[in-house]
Amino acid sequence: MPICEFDPWRMQYFEGVPCPPEVRIPTEDGDAWSWYPRYNWVYNKLAVAESQDLACAPHGIDPPSFPVFSKPIYNMRGMGAGSRVLHSAKDYKHHQRPGHMWMPLFAGEHVSSDVAVVDGEAKWWRHVIGQPLEGGMFDTWTILAEARPEIENYCGTWMREHLAGYTGMVNFETMGARIIEAHLRFADQWPDLYGAGWVEALVRLYAEGVWDFDDSGRREGYSVVLFGAHGVQFGHPPEDTVDELRETPGVTSIQITFHADRPPAQHSMPPGGFRLGIVNCWNLEAGRSVREKLALSFWSTQELLPSRDRKRKAKLGAPL
Repeated sequence: MPICEFDPWRMQYFEGVPCPPEVRIPTEDGDAWSWYPRYNWVYNKLAVAESQDLACAPHGIDPPSFPVFSKPIYNMRGMGAGSRVLHSAKDYKHHQRPGHMWMPLFAGEHVSSDVAVVDGEAKWWRHVIGQPLEGGMFDTWTILAEARPEIENYCGTWMREHLAGYTGMVNFETMGARIIEAHLRFADQWPDLYGAGWVEALVRLYAEGVWDFDDSGRREGYSVVLFGAHGVQFGHPPEDTVDELRETPGVTSIQITFHADRPPAQHSMPPGGFRLGIVNCWNLEAGRSVREKLALSFWSTQELLPSRDRKRKAKLGAPL
């Protein structure tokens, strides 16, 4: 499958779509880095901030004022790992880390935007906003039908200056219409909500360098996320249960978003919880209802992992 997908639960969106064997379409930042060396500097978050003339520097250079936002200069695995707000000089000195940077703490709407790009020019946009929870988690993502002109104007101008010659997908994360991250790929969590024929248009973009997609039927969609607790070994729910829930009117797909045969610690997850599944849907209430039923199906799969204290007692033969 030339659409190179790391997560098997997302292969459902690309199976059955013809793609020339010589065409490679990245869904992972690591692949995009390797395949587009001319443009992979966009994964340097300090360089992206500097390209916008933002006040920024690596740790070791003191910010002129606080608060600031701190994060790794490179983070190819995502999930906001290592990011934090630094509220004062004391806070900054305590949390200085090699390979980290600071930049302005933006206010405003946090938006994820997928863009189809031909020779540095945007040909199609789709914007998504999330409902955040504590601990870096998101409860629901809303795939918006409407445009975001401020983002499109700002990021479109930025691409013409910095990505001239590039053809493919770009994903921007913006806050207050300023770029906080850029990726040489699209968000592979909800391509089914972009509409019929979108994946075929994606293949033509990479195979032929053209964007041809009838987006006249676009409508708002939702991606509803189910989290469980850390420190629990979950198994996958029965396939027939998931298949039955997938047939719910208004639901387009269900992803079970972890490997049951791997320890939880081997998954990249936000600190607030372990992501179990995602329900994509046109009807938000239907998606939330399916999420509740999906959560019930996980109960019988849970296995509490031993804590350090429990492991120590077990070695000593003491009661747990």
